[in-house]
Amino acid sequence: MASLARLRVSRQLPLRGVRAIQTSADTTQLQGTAPGDGQQPFTVKLHPDSFRAYKCDLPDLEVEVNKDQLLTMYRQMQLVRRMEMAADALYKAKLIRGFCHLAIGQEAVSVGLEHGIVPNDRVITAYRCHPFAVLRGGTVAGVIGELLGRQSGMSNGKGGSMHIFTPSFFGGNGIVGAQVPVGAGVAFAQKYLGEKHATFALYGDGASNQGQVFEAYNMAKLWNLPTIFVCENNKYGMGTSAERSSSNTEYFTRGDTIPGLQVNGMDIIASLQAVRYARKWAVEEQKGPLLLEFVTYRYGGHSMSDPGTTYRTREEVQRMRSTQDPIRGLQRYIEEWGLATEQELKLLDKEAKAEVDAAVEEAKASPEPEIKDLWTDIYYKGTEPPSMRGREREEVSVVFHSSGC
Repeated sequence: MASLARLRVSRQLPLRGVRAIQTSADTTQLQGTAPGDGQQPFTVKLHPDSFRAYKCDLPDLEVEVNKDQLLTMYRQMQLVRRMEMAADALYKAKLIRGFCHLAIGQEAVSVGLEHGIVPNDRVITAYRCHPFAVLRGGTVAGVIGELLGRQSGMSNGKGGSMHIFTPSFFGGNGIVGAQVPVGAGVAFAQKYLGEKHATFALYGDGASNQGQVFEAYNMAKLWNLPTIFVCENNKYGMGTSAERSSSNTEYFTRGDTIPGLQVNGMDIIASLQAVRYARKWAVEEQKGPLLLEFVTYRYGGHSMSDPGTTYRTREEVQRMRSTQDPIRGLQRYIEEWGLATEQELKLLDKEAKAEVDAAVEEAKASPEPEIKDLWTDIYYKGTEPPSMRGREREEVSVVFHSSGC
């Protein structure tokens, strides 16, 4: 056992001469001065250790942003965090049942991703999906309604936390790792149809050892698909640290012949730049798939049933909250660069809270699905068969015809 312990410790040591990624949320520096015009771009420079590359060049550390974009990102980060906090409270009040996985602490990944892609790009992820659903065209009310199992939900109250979709967001998927080959398939369709878009297929460090993930890598590279494989490495999977579950914890190097990029997933500007780089790689330069690893951190447990303190200390979580929070990092940028005052940002916070509070009340007021709704949304609209069966032919025939479907 002692030798095994030594092996585990040795795996955690960085390779000699290789600098580790840094995960501070506020090390980006303003170059020159920030203009007062909201749309006028200006340049900031990322920390030199914001990226590590595998078989590809590093992204440029100088990033072009503007005031309106940064303020929008700040409000969106506050909005999705408030939404997840509301979901936490509703779950504890037993108004949300079943599985519920929250992304508090990982907002720089979802919001940074959204600002680095275009509307017709595709995104697919696992079950920590609520922020992506809102950012990809959904609403907070639609997400909360779905969590509560109400008709106002984005899946009409029948999908729950793990099954939420929009035309450009393919879920919300409950099977660990299964969304990765589906994402490769979506990218195959994009290439087949001649679309100039990419698919971002997200998964966690806990799913990274799934065989289907590596099968998807192979097919995407073989066919040169515009697939960006995105590992959200929040370090603990379902409750096991990466060092205890994976022989190679440098997930961005796992694509074999697919190049990879490790990214500081706590700094939203680093996340934004990485996604811009990846999209250019796959769409404009047509270089095929790329693997992104966002090194991030979740404040809560794997799901609401996991306290999140049996495999890490409360002190560790508190340290991350107080020193590396992605929202506080962006707030510091905005204030120090003279883009908005603390009071102006508090108004945005207040607006986000009010929107979430209103969404909760709207969702609570919505009715639950009716019995007849069991027979809808089984097939794509317009492709339904003339009849459907359930457990018994007679039961289904009666219910189906009486529903008027």
